[in-house]
Amino acid sequence: MTLFKTFLLYVLFIFVLSFAYGCTSLPNVSQMIDEVPTAEKPRQIVSAKGLLTPQKSKAIMERLKRSVNPTDILERHTVVVESVTESRLSKGNKVTLLADGQATYAAMFEVIRHAKEHINLETFILEDDEIGRKFIDLLLQKQGEGVQVNIIYDSLGSFYTPESFFKRLRDAGIQVVEFNPVNPFKPGGESFLMHPDHRKILIVDGKVAIIGGINISSVYSSKLSGRQTTKKEPLPWRDTDVQLEGPAVTEAQKLFLQSWLKQDGTQLVEQDYLPAQKEYGNALVRVVGSTPGPNNRITFIVYVSAITFAESSIHLTNAYFIPDVQILAAFCDAARRGVDVKIILAATSDSSVAVNAARYNYTELLQAGVKIYERRNAVLHAKTAVIDGVWSTIGSTNLDYWSLLGSDEVNVIVLDRDFAAKMEGMFAMDLVESDQMQLEKWQERPVMQKITEAISHIFVQWL
Repeated sequence: MTLFKTFLLYVLFIFVLSFAYGCTSLPNVSQMIDEVPTAEKPRQIVSAKGLLTPQKSKAIMERLKRSVNPTDILERHTVVVESVTESRLSKGNKVTLLADGQATYAAMFEVIRHAKEHINLETFILEDDEIGRKFIDLLLQKQGEGVQVNIIYDSLGSFYTPESFFKRLRDAGIQVVEFNPVNPFKPGGESFLMHPDHRKILIVDGKVAIIGGINISSVYSSKLSGRQTTKKEPLPWRDTDVQLEGPAVTEAQKLFLQSWLKQDGTQLVEQDYLPAQKEYGNALVRVVGSTPGPNNRITFIVYVSAITFAESSIHLTNAYFIPDVQILAAFCDAARRGVDVKIILAATSDSSVAVNAARYNYTELLQAGVKIYERRNAVLHAKTAVIDGVWSTIGSTNLDYWSLLGSDEVNVIVLDRDFAAKMEGMFAMDLVESDQMQLEKWQERPVMQKITEAISHIFVQWL
């Protein structure tokens, strides 16, 4: 049965990408940048009490600008992003960096235990394994205590999770939505050709949110270390999430509610899903979501414009790096104008095709001055970046065609010098565990490896 499901999943994967994305294209970000007036100012910042005055919003941005080296990230990039999204930049947020599965799951379990009214979970993979069962046991406990639990899981990502797993939740009163069912005979099943839901969002009581790249699966449970693993010992997964408290949580909640409505979920049990917020910290935060369509690829626009406006440094970590021509050009242009561009990519992945397809672009990037590193002793799954020591992002968006063109994605953007310093610290730790690619040595790799990379890249682009 497992072999049959694997074969069926492969066929569906090819079918989905071939037909759903064949005529899809990404927006022209350079044109968008040219069309946004340079004199235009960012929109007003929102606080726990509502919109700030233009004067107060300007004063906050000016203080932030004075705390870092000159960068266009804080103004021009912000204007471009605000031209394509209604998500507000909010002040007064507490932002906690969560590196890897153990820290993220500990934070998730902690906030779930303290839930009083509702728990909203949106995830790509919800697996029937040790971690998945721990999650549902705790969620069932909270549902029994009167806390309403609502779950959106992706049908494609959770393909191997048996229906009995979700039936147990539904029977207990937990409301469950299967995002774009792979089974075309289920209501809404014909939509599986359109796109998957790749977001990972946990929201508790509308007051705290955890967002990033970590699915609900035991592969994230192992502890990272610098030692070499044996063949019998699986590699740990390297990933990152972020915990938000403050006004930005409202934007994350809105994304969840939009997904629920879009999937025609049953009427949500009445709760205060958008409660009044308090301010818990000093970070400026924006939560952005992408959906398929040429005008809705917000996270793609965020990445291209942020790279374009970088002045001093771009330190990016990405699990599946198969960039389109715009992202590739943006990285090369940044390195040529003197920006310190460092990219950490996967040496080992759950997809060897993705690793080889990524390597196809190494020569062009290295020739432009981009520094490329491959993370060893781990399966890299993180999707993060820190730019100019002040702009950071953590989310679910990979820089590949699948993520950029056809998935629902979510990223948290943080404008805060202190948080950026923590991101830089995490990046530095990953660099220690990574091998740098050298241009001359890379060009001397075996011919068969070059052929494999080219075929993998063509295959991915054909998809």
